[in-house]
Amino acid sequence: MIKYILAALILGVFLGYLNANWVTVINSLWVSDYLLNVSLVLLLFVMGAAFIIDTESISKMRRVGPKILFVPSVIVLGTLLGGVLSGFILGINVVASTAVSAGFGWYTMTGPMITQVFGAKWGALAFASNFLRELITIVTVPLMVRVDKYAPIASGGATSMDTTLSVIVKYCGRESLITAFSSGFVLSLLAPFMILAVASLGGIRFAFF
Repeated sequence: MIKYILAALILGVFLGYLNANWVTVINSLWVSDYLLNVSLVLLLFVMGAAFIIDTESISKMRRVGPKILFVPSVIVLGTLLGGVLSGFILGINVVASTAVSAGFGWYTMTGPMITQVFGAKWGALAFASNFLRELITIVTVPLMVRVDKYAPIASGGATSMDTTLSVIVKYCGRESLITAFSSGFVLSLLAPFMILAVASLGGIRFAFF
């Protein structure tokens, strides 16, 4: 599956380049505003259907209860700690590097938010680093699952509820569906608020506040 995902990504980049620089067939705004949203909604629909159909998983989720929040909580702590350490090791703005990491892989949201707070340079870094988090997860899932079955879920971050969910389930088993989906869902809810919270530590306020 991974080879098909990477092939599709490369083909998309190639066709996008041709469309932007040679022959404009599709309006870029139409792609970003409609095509991406429709494809993501379709993916969520399929995964949601699989989630509901799997009655055994639902019963397990009910039995686990609040404990299911343990995984995303650990991911939050580890990710933010990584952002802090990266700032110190690279000698860059620690608050900004931590805020970048607080996107938890949700690059389409993190990039614009970080741009508004720390400028375009940091926004580009936020987009790239969170995108690479998703891409690295997709590519290395077969390796990470050998270390621990929760490793791909932690690596995927917020994307474990959508774009990396199918790959995680394929290599970690169907029993990982609830943990991955719920973890990604919680992290997606937390991401914008965590970015705001981290930015406020540096005394930075958003323009719309």
